[in-house]
Amino acid sequence: MNPKKILLIDDEQDILEILSYNLEKEGYQVFTADNGNDGIEKAKEILPDLILLDVMMPEKDGIETCQDLRKVKELQKTLIVFLSARGEEFSQLAGYQAGANDYVVKVIKPKILISKINALLQLTNQVEDSVKILEIGDLVIDKGNFRVTKNGQVFLLPKKEFDLLYLLASNTQKVFKREEILEKVWGNDVIVGERTIDVHIRRLREKLGDTSIQTLKGIGYKLVV
Repeated sequence: MNPKKILLIDDEQDILEILSYNLEKEGYQVFTADNGNDGIEKAKEILPDLILLDVMMPEKDGIETCQDLRKVKELQKTLIVFLSARGEEFSQLAGYQAGANDYVVKVIKPKILISKINALLQLTNQVEDSVKILEIGDLVIDKGNFRVTKNGQVFLLPKKEFDLLYLLASNTQKVFKREEILEKVWGNDVIVGERTIDVHIRRLREKLGDTSIQTLKGIGYKLVV
């Protein structure tokens, strides 16, 4: 089986070298770019499985780079993880809103970062193992083509938004607890902020309609048919 491809986009050469060394030891095929524009072109060329992206970069910052990457059809299934020295809540929210699957603060140790990457890619493989189409009212979720259609309008959602919607749609009679959502969408080995689910739910509501997902306070979420 071909090794998974990871693209590192960071303007700090020492970060690129350290991460490349550790990821290659883990068996990944690693590519690098030291700015957002080159990173986008490289991503279009190699179609990586995962992109590790810095926030603070000259010319085009990581947030704008992430937004541009999410506009590329061929990269819709690519995981994007921010790796930044900025740990403020507003920075993390901006990252998720731009389409990132995860946000990691740079003080993290390489071994822990690689564990998170392994968990994300493993979860992606599990999600893609079974191909299925769910039809709920005017909502059609095509797992094989990673596409959501509502009232004839097609939505190409970021990976975690799609996984979250698919989970809720898998049983419309069930209220999914926050703990179960974190476990099934993000995985036990992936540490995410407490507001991660809220951000993704809000983004789904903005796209599919405010009444699409019901919140049961203190319990969890339910897809409304």
